[in-house]
Amino acid sequence: MVRRTGRRERAGSLRRALALEWTLIGYNVLEAAASILFGVWAGSVALIGFGLDSVIEVGSALLLVWRLRAEQRGLAYEAKERTARRLIGWSFLVLAGYVGWEAAGHLVGGVAPAGSLPGVVLAILSLIVMPILGLAQLRIAGRIGSRALRADAMETLVCAYLSFTLLLGLAMNAWLGWWWADPAAALAMLPLLLHEGWEGVQADE
Repeated sequence: MVRRTGRRERAGSLRRALALEWTLIGYNVLEAAASILFGVWAGSVALIGFGLDSVIEVGSALLLVWRLRAEQRGLAYEAKERTARRLIGWSFLVLAGYVGWEAAGHLVGGVAPAGSLPGVVLAILSLIVMPILGLAQLRIAGRIGSRALRADAMETLVCAYLSFTLLLGLAMNAWLGWWWADPAAALAMLPLLLHEGWEGVQADE
């Protein structure tokens, strides 16, 4: 009876984890499209970088869907999970390289982005949504003992931090006229992007 109850509880946790991942996928698809569109429109490196991070989040969430469904079906998933984590890690390192190059070029060249009120609204929304989803992921990851889900949860919380730096840069550029705040905010994203990337490529080595 205890064993059956444990299986039912784990099955319920897996279903909730899948629901969270699909929610993240839907939100991040919209966030990526809006961020990149508004970023190109305003010439904002920080906003484009934020959108590309959302693309990575979609890829990560899709891999987690695959991993969780594999467990539901009783299939082996450990080796593929490690490979997926490494691929996500490399994508973060590539993103860090792009953001760093573009932000440095804008600072050196004195390229001033236009203001982006939609970008500010998007950053505020993500700053509210992402911590809620990330903490929910962490709770379920603890229940089922999934390192992959915990890593994905940390990526979601990283997105919340990126939302804060993005909001800061966009707001200072829009309301104070500090053009350099946007590329500076993009550069402030680099430590976490590099950390997440390195953690991923070193997975279980």
